[in-house]
Amino acid sequence: MKFTLAWLKEHLKTDAGLDEIGKSLTRIGLEVENVEDRAKELAPFITAKVLEAARHPNADRLQVLKVDRGDGEPLQVVCGASNARAGMIGVFAKEGTVPPGTGIALKVGDVRGQKSFGMMVSEKEMGLSAESEGIIEMPSDTPIGKPFAPLLGLDDPVIEIAVTPNRPDCLGVAGIARDLAATEIGDVITKQPKSVKGAFPCPVKVKLDLDDPKLSPAFALRLVRGVKNGPSPEWLQKKLRAVGLRPINALVDVTNLLTIDRARPLHVFDAKKVQGDLTVRRARKGENLLALDGKTYNFDENTVVIADAKGVESIGGIMGGEETGCTDQTTDVLIESALWDPLNVARTGRALGIHSDARHRFERGVDPDFTVPGLELATQLILDLCGGEASEIFLAGEIPDERRAIDFPIAEVKRLTGLELHPAEIKIVLQKLGFAVSGSGEVLKIAAPSWRPDIHGKPDLVEEVMRIVGLDKVKSTPLPKSTGISRPVQTVLQKRTKIGRRALAARGLSEAITWSFISKPQAEIFGGGKAELALANPIASDLSDMRPSLLPGLVSAAQRNADRGFPQTALFEIGQIFLGDKPADQRMAAAAVRRGTARHWSSSKAADAYDAKADALSLLSALGIDASRAQIVPGAPSWFHPGRSGTIQLGPQNVFGWFGELHPRALAALGAEGPLAAMEIVLDNLPEPKAKATKSKPALEISGLQPVSRDFAFLVDRAVKAADILKAVLGAEKKLISGADVFDVYESKGIAEGKKSVGIAVTLQPQDKTLTDQEIDAVAEKIVAAAAKATGATLRG
Repeated sequence: MKFTLAWLKEHLKTDAGLDEIGKSLTRIGLEVENVEDRAKELAPFITAKVLEAARHPNADRLQVLKVDRGDGEPLQVVCGASNARAGMIGVFAKEGTVPPGTGIALKVGDVRGQKSFGMMVSEKEMGLSAESEGIIEMPSDTPIGKPFAPLLGLDDPVIEIAVTPNRPDCLGVAGIARDLAATEIGDVITKQPKSVKGAFPCPVKVKLDLDDPKLSPAFALRLVRGVKNGPSPEWLQKKLRAVGLRPINALVDVTNLLTIDRARPLHVFDAKKVQGDLTVRRARKGENLLALDGKTYNFDENTVVIADAKGVESIGGIMGGEETGCTDQTTDVLIESALWDPLNVARTGRALGIHSDARHRFERGVDPDFTVPGLELATQLILDLCGGEASEIFLAGEIPDERRAIDFPIAEVKRLTGLELHPAEIKIVLQKLGFAVSGSGEVLKIAAPSWRPDIHGKPDLVEEVMRIVGLDKVKSTPLPKSTGISRPVQTVLQKRTKIGRRALAARGLSEAITWSFISKPQAEIFGGGKAELALANPIASDLSDMRPSLLPGLVSAAQRNADRGFPQTALFEIGQIFLGDKPADQRMAAAAVRRGTARHWSSSKAADAYDAKADALSLLSALGIDASRAQIVPGAPSWFHPGRSGTIQLGPQNVFGWFGELHPRALAALGAEGPLAAMEIVLDNLPEPKAKATKSKPALEISGLQPVSRDFAFLVDRAVKAADILKAVLGAEKKLISGADVFDVYESKGIAEGKKSVGIAVTLQPQDKTLTDQEIDAVAEKIVAAAAKATGATLRG
């Protein structure tokens, strides 16, 4: 929000200087982002008159000007501006000056054989606006040789503040002055609009044809006929230029003035271009509008528009149409002052890509009670500047009464802030901010003003008092010291997230942080794409859905690295995935991808399912999950290769991870080249660790006895899983068996059709004495019996 110091003082009577006002603004929450005091910067640039304008002998688009700077010595200037002509008065930059918009010091130049001793500058070259079509044109009665900045009001300091979304009232200079006055830096002198008596009924009516009245609760309209439109007076143009707005004509400039001055956007229609009455309705399929910014916008059914008998003439609360816009030929004007639903304005603005001053205010909420007074003020300004005769006001709908009465215990101020204030001081602060205050006891009755939609309860009122009295007056009080031993505050999931990052990084993987959004086709490939997970307002078309897996982002990142010359990539991420729109559907997952071939003088090996499996099991071990208890079963979700993947589970009811090579179809959807190995573990699905009787670690137990190894060759049906045999073997004698591994699988000569031989090495670790041959044989018998019972295995002869 930009405004000048002089503009502020039209609403605030104060003797405070620029510095004190700036500090007060920041102190009450209206942070000053920039103060632009351009008087010194613009001082070297003076007004000058073009005496002659002749065509450049060597260039069709250039002119050679004779420029009078007021010292009697005309200078030659080469100029390419289309509006440069003899008799006009513009702004001259002499040799050695630096136009702010260019940042380049001017030198005497030779332009195609003609000397140029300076420059006639445009608004863009002076940093005043983006306008670069022509040079600045001053009024014909402008004195020559004077600094131009004071003549255009550009010597007045411009203050720019950051306005938070909850303070739409401070998007107007009058609202800022009201907040400052509450700090006792000055007094509010804002003039209240006077009613303009209508001379005749408004001939144009408005119909609110909406299924939801909240979309436009009220619409006020008035006709002013017999106006004479044209350039607005210099004082108005100065104001608009100072805050970066380009003057257009008197009718439009009045609406822009009230947008900045009172935070009340309005719109003006050329009444003779409007056919019939106006209707506020939802747009219909196929409708569009050539807007005032010169662009054509296509609408959907959620867009609220203003239409006449011909069709759409304006986008409600955002921008008007070119066809009914006011020009210098306008003689009858319709002034609109309406209320619009903030959410709908925000959604429509995002969908159409329009960010106008009107949208900026309406989507935050304008003062409903100023709807008609704003129209009265605009009417009076138009009558003063353009003449004419005004009709009566036609009001469709009703102005909503959004005042909220709040019971406010005075003690809340001390309870929430520690400030000890007298009740009278609290009352004065709230009253100066526009709140209605009644009552004299410990509990006041407070009514929020219509321009404060952010006030809902007691804490909001405490905040208002605190920011005006001063946050610096709130004493810093340390939290009470805890006398006991502090307990861990991290949850199991938070601990696992931290440990998981360290474990995966220790395996040589680099951490990546990817978008939580992916495209709908990608989401569908990875098990997502549900309607409830589609974003209402995606930041990009390819980021439209919440991710059901971390793998799409990691695979895309690995491919981008490969495209830039880094084909060997190993990445991991721990983050949220989304399986539905309920809280329980949001899960924490850990995923890793490996891409490329490891090149080494001894061997070269592409990343495969076993690399991904090793990453997954290493992560589980680091998280305290006994990897030997985890069941590895063939197959994985459809985005994995069906023959080169596996699922990790603790029984069929607790599936928590997958690993393997990604399916070519999934890689194609992501625009990636394989092979690429990946794993993903859903941390929420892992079992909770069992509570221990003591937090101390158990004593390290190391047996001093030699372990014993025995090999078994089991003959089983070809369909039997080696993991099932291992599970049976490990459970045969838990006290002595410390490990078991598959070392061989054989299905060739000597093995019956449909059978296979699985070799398993079993390690026995005695604890208190050396095992005898009889004891070892007894354990071996238990192992064979357990394998036979579980899988039908027999010892191979």
